[in-house]
Amino acid sequence: MARILLRAGIGDVAVADSKGILHHDREGLTGAKRELAGETNRAGHTGSIERALRGADVFVGVSAGQVPEEAVASMADDAVVFALANPDPEVHPDVAHRHARVVATGRSDFPNQINNVLVFPGVFRGALEVRASAITEDMKLVAAEALAGVVGDELSEEYVIPSVFDERVAPAIASAVAEQARREGVARR
Repeated sequence: MARILLRAGIGDVAVADSKGILHHDREGLTGAKRELAGETNRAGHTGSIERALRGADVFVGVSAGQVPEEAVASMADDAVVFALANPDPEVHPDVAHRHARVVATGRSDFPNQINNVLVFPGVFRGALEVRASAITEDMKLVAAEALAGVVGDELSEEYVIPSVFDERVAPAIASAVAEQARREGVARR
């Protein structure tokens, strides 16, 4: 996910694991984490996620770890919190709403459910349609852009992502992915 965010033009992404923020001087990183630390964290954050969230604009959680309310409260005004662990998000939506302007979770019982089921059918359909030899980072990025395009002018704080039941989603993503595969030369038909 961090690489897709960077490819989308996000200026800086800090990645954390259970031991804190990944950075190039941190000892004990696996090869994959060392590589990721080299691509991210341009601001040079070290230490805990709570420390890195001070003044941050966005939090995206994709693990089962818990983020204290004080850390969310320390984020920038109008922050965005995507606490996507399911069924127990890193920050409960009720808590996140006290401090953030936009909140999304992986849960279906709150607005803005972000779940991989939104993109997989369309990504696979598009890739299979052109017999793609690979699914590239840019194919993933156009899938995300197509997903955002479905929201279009309906965008609001309570509607940043379409429902998993929105019938427009899979065809929009499939079309974008197939076209990107052709552009990249990984389409075999």
